Amino acid sequence: MRTLLPVVLALCTALANAFATVLQRMAALSVPSSQGLRLGLLRDLARRPVWLAGMAAVLVSAVCQAAALATGPLTIVQPLFVLELPFALVIASLLSRSGLPRPAWAAVGAVVVGLGVGLAAADPTGNRTHVPISRWAVTLPVCAALVAVLITVGLRRPHGRTRAACLGLATAISYALTAALMKQAMHILDLEGLGAFLTAWQTYAFAVAGAGALFLLGHALQSGPLVASQPAITLGDALLSLTFGVVLYEESVRTGWWLVPELAGLALIATGAVALARLPLTASLMAPGQEAAGRR
Repeated sequence: MRTLLPVVLALCTALANAFATVLQRMAALSVPSSQGLRLGLLRDLARRPVWLAGMAAVLVSAVCQAAALATGPLTIVQPLFVLELPFALVIASLLSRSGLPRPAWAAVGAVVVGLGVGLAAADPTGNRTHVPISRWAVTLPVCAALVAVLITVGLRRPHGRTRAACLGLATAISYALTAALMKQAMHILDLEGLGAFLTAWQTYAFAVAGAGALFLLGHALQSGPLVASQPAITLGDALLSLTFGVVLYEESVRTGWWLVPELAGLALIATGAVALARLPLTASLMAPGQEAAGRR
């Protein structure tokens, strides 16, 4: 029962993010197109109720994620966010009344079943509220170095799978680090109040990491096929969050023979994520400004 609330909040986060993706996509398609960047785009979008609804969904998602991380283990909360893409595809198909083809439903099922099997086998426990500064002193430079290496390697490659995968992994590291930092910041808010939250370095660190993740996400999606970047982001975020939960917050997962169903669940998620990334509808959803910005 202790994990029910963070699980519900994490599912609400994934669902709200999915709604935001779909609604913002709809708004982007409704504004005038141009051949380049247009300063009036944001003004036009702000006049669209559907875009405002999408922004409201983003705010709901942020609140739900913060509450989920404050009440539950990182090793449970973050992996549940892999459901965001399946949710978005289902919502988009319902709103467009086009329906998902059977292979798409099979891929959604693979992600859902894989996630359930993996989490049930891992049975994450623990919810430490404080991470010693000595652990952050190692984690932050290591993550920064890995992101820098992945960006350097990716940018040296032409547009394609390798470039997209490298930038996707860099995005995943940034997302996982953002969640780890946000979790401690939310505990500071809960235990010490708003003043401590606003003066804590973790608050500004997760804001910077989150902004960096969004920046890298945009470049990852533009750098090559979605089948290379999206699985790297989805699986990378989940696995790194599990690692941060264990290393930073001393959460625990089952090992031994339990690794067999855990790996089986991971394989199902990977299979489903790759299949979903190949769908034309997925490519359309993950490039919400393409039509609005016009084609070069």
